[in-house]
Amino acid sequence: MTTLLALDTATEACSVALLHDGKVSSHYEVIPRLHAQKLLPMIQQLLADAGVTLQQLDAIAFGRGPGAFTGVRIAIGVVQGLAFALERPVLPVSNLAVLAQRALREQGVQQVAAAIDARMDEVYWGCYQNVDGEMRLQGREAVLPPEQVALPAGASGDWFGAGTGWGYAERLAVKVSGQDASLLPHAQDLLSLATFAWQRGEAIVADQAQPVYLRDKVATPKAR
Repeated sequence: MTTLLALDTATEACSVALLHDGKVSSHYEVIPRLHAQKLLPMIQQLLADAGVTLQQLDAIAFGRGPGAFTGVRIAIGVVQGLAFALERPVLPVSNLAVLAQRALREQGVQQVAAAIDARMDEVYWGCYQNVDGEMRLQGREAVLPPEQVALPAGASGDWFGAGTGWGYAERLAVKVSGQDASLLPHAQDLLSLATFAWQRGEAIVADQAQPVYLRDKVATPKAR
């Protein structure tokens, strides 16, 4: 049986989830600016409660962004530290996809326009559709002013808006059938997506774990 650990610190929420013996357990807290202090104890508690050791993990999944710069770095730092020490692969998962997967789990919606507040008067944006229980990206993810977002070409039917970017709802250039601007990524849903990726053989070595910020001017180092 596969044993996977998932963790996410890309937004105000800090969460961890574990798949072991076919059972999923998780811990989720909204704790802005406390992720660095809380993440490792949260992982230790989750594993202890399940009676699982780090050595039993087959791989570690993490929210690769987009999200808060510092938060994404915290997740990658912890994941790389654990994965290198354990010699285990990692599974990067989009935080926008995680939002869409959570909306599927909690609301049963089949098409989700996921948006995370990117500050600087922009949103991180991605559109997803349910394919056999997995929310899959339609088109591409981007960072845009609210007025420039769009559904995928040929989109039809009902779409649901999920994530803090929907705090800009009046300015978002998309009409949806419902929305939840309070929704944050949850490691339980990250774990679901990571399980699909694991089954497809998409795990990578730890040193290839890279953050995805979408905003080039943040992600690109200055030339020396």
